[in-house]
Amino acid sequence: MSENFQVLVHEEDGSLHLKLVGEFDARSATDVLKIVDNRRPVTSRVFIHTNCLKKIHPEAQKVFQESIDSMEAESIPVLFTGEKAGQLAPDRNNLC
Repeated sequence: MSENFQVLVHEEDGSLHLKLVGEFDARSATDVLKIVDNRRPVTSRVFIHTNCLKKIHPEAQKVFQESIDSMEAESIPVLFTGEKAGQLAPDRNNLC
């Protein structure tokens, strides 16, 4: 994981909550996607909290959105919260 980025993970009642902190670059995007993928068997939905993101790199945004779209096609809802939610969510319908 990048030294300028951190993911705080919390699980509750089948929901996975990821609080993204710092600078979201391509490596950070890959790390977050791995966390979601590893917990996919026991997760019914994912919440991605963006309030603590300082910067989102365009290449990270693209990689992340494409991968999240494919997860949702597999019936894993991904919901975005926070002021930068609109920059990460591939679809406006996923904003909380």
